[in-house]
Amino acid sequence: MIMLILASLWLVEGKHWTNIRQYFGYMRFENEDIVPLMNDLYQNEWSLLINYFLPSMKLIKKERKNGRVIKKHSPPKTPIQRLLESKQITRKKEKELLGKVKNINPFELQKTLENKIKEILKYGKRKF
Repeated sequence: MIMLILASLWLVEGKHWTNIRQYFGYMRFENEDIVPLMNDLYQNEWSLLINYFLPSMKLIKKERKNGRVIKKHSPPKTPIQRLLESKQITRKKEKELLGKVKNINPFELQKTLENKIKEILKYGKRKF
């Protein structure tokens, strides 16, 4: 059981590197005062940026040929684009999401995100 957990940890860490570790690095945050700051960052700017403006590719097919693995990916799309294409969303919710994206300026969002991250990093300790 422990080996299974350890084997799967690299998958989680790989996912965190794409999002969290790029901004916060390997710093230790021991001050409880930053918890509301981090929660605010994730619930507002971070989720808007990731879901509305940062496209990702999904693995469609993986096949082994002559000892090599050949991967086929979908074209890059944002999570909102994938949701709208899925047809599992009501028209009302679709209009609400599209209206929300029109009111968001990605440049201002990124600037706010960077300012909040700088504020959070003031509380961190380097891990040596």
